[in-house]
Amino acid sequence: MDFKALFSFLEDLQQNNTKEWMDQHRKRYHILRNEYIEWLDHMNDVVSTIDEGYHDTPGKKGINRINNNLMFHPNKPIYKDHFGAILDKAPNHCDFYIHLGLSECFLAGGFYRPPTTILKSIREAIDYNGEVFEEILNQPSFKTTFGELMEDEKLRKPPKGFTQDHPHIELLKNKSFAVMRPLKRTEVYGTKYESILIETYKEMLPFRNYLNQAVTV
Repeated sequence: MDFKALFSFLEDLQQNNTKEWMDQHRKRYHILRNEYIEWLDHMNDVVSTIDEGYHDTPGKKGINRINNNLMFHPNKPIYKDHFGAILDKAPNHCDFYIHLGLSECFLAGGFYRPPTTILKSIREAIDYNGEVFEEILNQPSFKTTFGELMEDEKLRKPPKGFTQDHPHIELLKNKSFAVMRPLKRTEVYGTKYESILIETYKEMLPFRNYLNQAVTV
């Protein structure tokens, strides 16, 4: 996959973010999109060998649309400034997200602002065995890779049914449970990008498994 060509296209697109320009360069876009789908197919095969619970996610299923949803965000540009894609995309599970953008590149996973039912299940799991989750979050290699949970708005008071003196109260106040590993564009260009992705997937797996068990049990 020629990632430099992908970013070059995104740069040109953001300078000419119109349907007219895209129509004139749609062949170029589809060539890059198809190459990226082939690369995602490859990563889908690779990652499935290291995770026995992996949900098969071919590239066409995992890649996100490049069009912004103008129905809900009418002030956004017509086209996004990034290529987004998902691996291990199973219903009601947290997936593994790949973001290649002009402003940032990263690998991420977990639940960002999940529905109330999922959030309730995660809090119930933390109430039951939050020490297991804390241990995952505090692993030195996990902290080196991801740091803390992704920043997001938290509850000021304990969620309903919990008290301020709960041993895991700060975790329970979270509205999102997701982590992210920022990447430099040079890392995406480099020969080690695939190994970085695999390493990140493995490091994130206990975190994602805990959350997935919380919402399915």
